[in-house]
Amino acid sequence: MNLSFFDQFSSPSILGIPLILIATVFPALLLPSLGNRWITNRLSTLQLWSINLITKQLMIPLNKKGHKWALILASLMMFLLLINLLGLLPYTFTPTTQLSMNLALAFPLWLATLLTGLRNQPSASLGHLLPEGTPTPLIPALILIETTSLLIRPLALGVRLTANLTAGHLLIQLISTATVALFSTMPMISILTLLVLFLLTILEVAVAMIQAYVFVLLLSLYLQENI
Repeated sequence: MNLSFFDQFSSPSILGIPLILIATVFPALLLPSLGNRWITNRLSTLQLWSINLITKQLMIPLNKKGHKWALILASLMMFLLLINLLGLLPYTFTPTTQLSMNLALAFPLWLATLLTGLRNQPSASLGHLLPEGTPTPLIPALILIETTSLLIRPLALGVRLTANLTAGHLLIQLISTATVALFSTMPMISILTLLVLFLLTILEVAVAMIQAYVFVLLLSLYLQENI
């Protein structure tokens, strides 16, 4: 029973071929394709409006130098948002429940923001490791602490996204299993459990959207520190 709960987080495969690549590329098929008209239908209008809103929200904490990252951050936001939402559908796989994938997204982008700061303003970037007015005896300890907190950022990004999505999927599966098991013996309790499952699903939709936004927002804040 315990193993079956975690089977949903294992990468599916057919004939030994992992399907995580298909699950990762599939959201791109939902985005509007290029055409000879600016607006083709209501769906494309809604998608363009949402992309514009997301880009505006992500660019608020950044200055003009950071606006060069608008395409990367907005694309990452849409990518994570679609993957998280599609993973809530039945018989689907959520690649963002894999820590390895989340770290593969977080580490290069965090490293890019760090290298950008070291190239453009090395003194200010290194100055973050030592707060102004620090007593001399505490300088080595504070440098070590600040360096550790800096290096742990990509790990925190990946673990946060993985943990939140994994916990939500586990709760949904546990409550759905309880609903089916109680239906034959205690139908009223099963109906109440079904109501809880419905509310939890709505909550998980919100969590999927919020976690995608938080992931990209923290990256934009790291970028702002280095520009």
